[in-house]
Amino acid sequence: MQQLSRFLFASRWIQLPLYLGLVVAQVIYVFQFWHELVHLVEAVMGHPGALESLVKGIGYRSDAPITELNESIVMLVVLGLIDVVMISNLLIMVIVGGYDTFVSRVALDNHPDQPEWLDHVNASVLKVKLAAAIIGISSIHLLKTFINVSNYSEHAVMWQTIIHAIFLLSALALALIDKLMNTAHQH
Repeated sequence: MQQLSRFLFASRWIQLPLYLGLVVAQVIYVFQFWHELVHLVEAVMGHPGALESLVKGIGYRSDAPITELNESIVMLVVLGLIDVVMISNLLIMVIVGGYDTFVSRVALDNHPDQPEWLDHVNASVLKVKLAAAIIGISSIHLLKTFINVSNYSEHAVMWQTIIHAIFLLSALALALIDKLMNTAHQH
């Protein structure tokens, strides 16, 4: 029976390739961020191909031909950059927090750059932090939709709003469950 227990405990290392795959996804997001940022800088400098690429990438449409950056285009591109950063932050939380919680402790030996949240991370805390990050990402997407609302159907806007509200309610429910479990655990 002891051998089975050790085998089952060792099986947690099967998750390592999953976390390494998320690191690769993180690298892809870094490239995506810089690609969009370079196009934005080129568009500011007047490069028509970069402007066209940005407009196409954000799905922006206008009745008049788009020959230069406007506030809406810049705002949509910047919100897209923020979105990439928030998703990247979510990836870091999942990679570091998940590895630390489910595979093996991250041995940082009191490294000065150790994230404060890593000291008290567990599956419950990780779920609440992930829910908050997903709400932030959903908020950015919803704001991008509202800025560019004329390019979306009423049906699409309604569903995005409903889904965002469901994310909010889910996060509140997770936080409430976490609080109830901590209160019960303290008693």
